[in-house]
Amino acid sequence: MAFFHWENYFCCRGPWRRQLDKNLKFHKLVAYGIAINATIHIVAHLCNLERYRWSQSTEAEGLLAALAKLGKTPNESYLNPIRTFHTNTITVLLTTIAGVTGLIISLAFILIMTSSTEFIRQVSYELFWYTHHVFIIFFVSLAIHGVLFCFVLMASRIVRGQTPESQLLHNVTFCKDRYAQWQTAAQCPTPQFSGKEPSAWKWVLGPVVLYTCERIIRFWRFRQEVVITKVVSHPSGVLELHMKKRNFKMAPGQYVLIQCPSISWLEWHPFTLTSAPQENFFSVHIRVAGDWTEALCKAFGAGGQARKESWSLPRLAVDGPFGTALTDVFHYPVSVCVAAGIGVTPFASLLKSIWYRCESHPQLKLSKVYFYWICRDPRAFEWFADLLLSLETLMSERGKAHFLSYHIFLTNWDENQAVHIALHWDANTDVITGLKQKTFYGRPDWNHEFRQMAYTHPSSNIGVFFCGPKALSKTLQRMCRLYSSADPRGVHFYYHKESF
Repeated sequence: MAFFHWENYFCCRGPWRRQLDKNLKFHKLVAYGIAINATIHIVAHLCNLERYRWSQSTEAEGLLAALAKLGKTPNESYLNPIRTFHTNTITVLLTTIAGVTGLIISLAFILIMTSSTEFIRQVSYELFWYTHHVFIIFFVSLAIHGVLFCFVLMASRIVRGQTPESQLLHNVTFCKDRYAQWQTAAQCPTPQFSGKEPSAWKWVLGPVVLYTCERIIRFWRFRQEVVITKVVSHPSGVLELHMKKRNFKMAPGQYVLIQCPSISWLEWHPFTLTSAPQENFFSVHIRVAGDWTEALCKAFGAGGQARKESWSLPRLAVDGPFGTALTDVFHYPVSVCVAAGIGVTPFASLLKSIWYRCESHPQLKLSKVYFYWICRDPRAFEWFADLLLSLETLMSERGKAHFLSYHIFLTNWDENQAVHIALHWDANTDVITGLKQKTFYGRPDWNHEFRQMAYTHPSSNIGVFFCGPKALSKTLQRMCRLYSSADPRGVHFYYHKESF
C-alpha cells in the first residue's frame, strides 16, 4: 500500500490519496478481520468434527445416521470422514494434514498478533520485526492446508460434497426425507460423494504475487548505492546522517527503511526524513532507543567514539520513501501544525520545505503557519530547536518574521530548571531553546488558541495537521468542529491526522 501511495502520488489527489495514506490502519483492519474469521472457521470445524463423530454412534438417527453409514459397502462413496464412533476428534486433528497445518497457521498468527502490540514495538522492535516474518510459515502452511494437500492426496479430502452426476439422478430436495429407500427406489439412488475441488489457491496466489514483486523491488533498491555525505553526532545522543541515492524522490513527512548489513542482514528500521525535497541530499535523525540504533551509532563513531573516515563508514541500504506526504499544508492560506513528543520529526522536513517554497514562490497560497510543539524534554530534540533557530534567523533577514509563529510547550521540568528559568526570565532569548520566542510551561489552552486563530482569520480555511498521541488527536478534532463557523463565508478548520 505504501509503495502504491508513492507511485500514485503525482496522479492521485484529494480523498483517493488520503485513503492510501491509511495503509497501516488498513493493514491492522485486515489482521483483525483474519483473526475474527479464523476463530469462526476453527470453531465451526471443531463442532463439525464432533458432529461427524456423534453421527457414527448408535444414538444417531434419521438423515444424519443414513449419511454416516455411506461408504461401508463396496463401491460406495462416503461423506463422513470419521468412520467410527470411537475415533477421537483430537486424534483426527493431529493426524491429518489439514489439522496439523491448521494448528501451525493458528499458532503463527497468534505469535504475529501478540508481538505487534504498541508496547512490544516500543520495548523491542527487533522482536516485532522477526516475529512478523513468521508469516512465511503462515503462508506455506496455508498453501499446504488448503491447496497442495488437496491436489496431492485426492482421496483424503476432508471437505466433501455430492458429485454433479449424482445430483442429476438424486434430487436432494425430494430424496432427503426418503433416505430409507435410497438403495431400492429408482428416483432416489444412493448419492455419490467426492472431495471438493480446492479453491484456496485463488486467495493465496494474489498476496504471494504481490509480496514477490515487493521483495524484488526491495532487493533492487537494496543493491542501489547509498552515498553517505555527512555524519553529525548531536550532544543529545542523536545521529544525523546525510545521504544521496540515484533517482531518490521524496515529499515532506515521508519515511524510509534503513538496513545496515554489518549489524543485521534481516532488520529494516523506519526513520522519518528530516530533509526538504529541495535539498540535494536526504537526511534522517536517529536517536538511540535500542540495541540496533546503539550499534549503528557506534558504527558511525557517535556517542564518544573515535570519528571515522568516510571510506571506513558502514554500508547502508535504503528503501523508500513511503507514507504520508504533508503537502496538503500548502493547500490552505493558513495552516496549523501540532506536534507532540517524537511526533515533531515529520515537521522538520515540512518547515524546511515551507522556507524553500517561500523563497522560490513569493506568491505562495500559504500565508501563515502556526507551529505548536509539546514535549517533556526539548533537549532530546535539540537538533530541532537548532532548525527553528536557523529558520527564525533566515525569515527575519528576509522580512518574513510574521510568516511562522511557533509555540513550544514544556510539560515536565525539575526544581533546578525552574530556578534557572526564573533567573534568566528577562533574557532576550529563551534559556532552554535559545530562540527569541519564549517557551511556555504546561499544556496549551486549545480553546484560547483556536478562538484567537478564528478571530485573526475570520474568513479563512485553516488546515490543522497533527502528529502525536490519540488523546490529543481527539481534542484537536473536537476543537476544529467547535470553532468552525456555520456560515459558509466564515472560518473553517479542517483536521488532518498524520500517521507516524
